[in-house]
Amino acid sequence: MTGKVVSNKMTKAIVVEVMSTKLNTKYRKMVKVKKRFPAACSDSSKFTLGDAVEILSCRPVSKTISFRVKED
Repeated sequence: MTGKVVSNKMTKAIVVEVMSTKLNTKYRKMVKVKKRFPAACSDSSKFTLGDAVEILSCRPVSKTISFRVKED
């Protein structure tokens, strides 16, 4: 999944917001849906707000973190 960084305040994690579209069943219109995923990374200071990153699912790192940033 790809998304934008919305928070980098944690020391070894960032929060990534992923946008997708879904069909509203009643009105039959496409609606934008935002979902936030905490993702583990080695150093969150190298990411700034608004950066586009790719995240991958992995084993649970903590209670809330089940994704990691893809390192290229």
